[in-house]
Amino acid sequence: MESSMPAGKFKASCLKVMDEVAATGRPVIITKRGKAVAKLVPAASRPAEVADALAGSVEIVGDILSPIDVKWNAAA
Repeated sequence: MESSMPAGKFKASCLKVMDEVAATGRPVIITKRGKAVAKLVPAASRPAEVADALAGSVEIVGDILSPIDVKWNAAA
C-alpha cells in the first residue's frame, strides 16, 4: 500500500521518510497542491561486486598470458 504526503512535509522529514521506505519497502507519493509529482520507492538491490554479477558468464579458452607472434597496429 502506497502512502502520500505533501511536498512541504516531505521536505521537513526527508531522511526519516527515506529510512521508512527502505525499511518497509512501501513507496511514498509526494504531492504538490494535491497532485502527485514524485514517487519515492526502495532502491533495487545490486550485486556487491560487478565481478560477482558476471561470475560464470565467461569461459577462457587457451593460453591468455603468452605473447602472440602477430604484429598489431593499434593506431590503424
